[in-house]
Amino acid sequence: MSKSDTKKTEVASGFLSHLIELRDRLLRAVIAVAVIFIPLFPFAADIYDFLAAPLARDMIIIGPVAPFLIPMKLTLMVAFLVALPYLLYQLWSFVAPGLYKHEKRLVYPLLASSVFLFYLGIVFVYFVLLPMMFQVIPQFVPQTADFKPDIAQYLDFVVMMFMAFGIGFEMPIATILLITTGMTTAEKLRQKRPYVIVGAFVVGMLLTPPDVISQIMLAIPMWILFELGIIASKFFNVRVKEAGEAKEARDKADNDAQDAKAAAASSAAYIEADDLWSEDDLYTYEEDDGPSDDDADLSDEERSILGNDPVEDDINDDEYLPEDDDAVAEEQEEKFFDGDNDDFNELSDEEMEEELDRIEAQEEADKAVKKKAKKRAKKKNTGSKKDKK
Repeated sequence: MSKSDTKKTEVASGFLSHLIELRDRLLRAVIAVAVIFIPLFPFAADIYDFLAAPLARDMIIIGPVAPFLIPMKLTLMVAFLVALPYLLYQLWSFVAPGLYKHEKRLVYPLLASSVFLFYLGIVFVYFVLLPMMFQVIPQFVPQTADFKPDIAQYLDFVVMMFMAFGIGFEMPIATILLITTGMTTAEKLRQKRPYVIVGAFVVGMLLTPPDVISQIMLAIPMWILFELGIIASKFFNVRVKEAGEAKEARDKADNDAQDAKAAAASSAAYIEADDLWSEDDLYTYEEDDGPSDDDADLSDEERSILGNDPVEDDINDDEYLPEDDDAVAEEQEEKFFDGDNDDFNELSDEEMEEELDRIEAQEEADKAVKKKAKKRAKKKNTGSKKDKK
């Protein structure tokens, strides 16, 4: 299997392991909600009565199966809210392995604060907003009508208010994230306070029913929480600074480790190359004890050349001449140039060309034999080195 195939297999297996872990986390979340829902279901009617307490009047049922489905739906929502911390814990357990330590230090307080603020929004709606609304709204009922809401419509209205105020109460978290991520600063947000107040009323208009009371009751807490977010951002700025310093220290340590690893690899490669091109490995030859079996197929002329001439081309032939031969060569040279050599016969042009061709052919043959001898000597030396190892 090639490296690319191996890498693809590792990526696929890693992605599959993440899917399996996500499935397990979701399964645990569903089981947690079911475990809380089962013991609460017998008290579904009592739970609905508790939810309808701020209305302080009788209600009607217009659906044929509403007496069963509506309390069960409410009980399921209550089970979800009760299990919300555990559900967020499962989400955190799935995401946390991919975060650094300094990032975890920032997420812990933000996650806990977001859960607390969401519950705070629900409590504010139930104990403050709903009693106030249902004291004011019945005053506008005509005398010819009887104000008795349907249990399904009342549940939908209350759930919508819970979600709107639960999300609206997350204003400090949004403010802290804007400041800590560097998108803006606390000073700039203070300067833009009028725009934030107007935006809070717009959000209250969009998230709440079309009445002024609920809009005001959401906009004012959002403004207050915005101010609290600016104050709390000072604490998180300290944590962000500490996290940034920790991140820089970690990155520096990683870079130093990578540089050290690269230097060690470079040194190892240099040592390996130095051992590979060692003179002892390349230029160590054994002494020749005589003709080897590889020279058996040489002719007598090749053996004569190998016996008289050295293998290396760059050896000076004068080193192998006896001292007396030098004197004889000088004497013959003087006779040649002085014209006193009786053995000298002048050759014709044709004979001279033939002689030159013969000498050139002889030199080519000598070179071929020497080259062949070199290869065999190298092969013999390599084989002897292997035997030694």
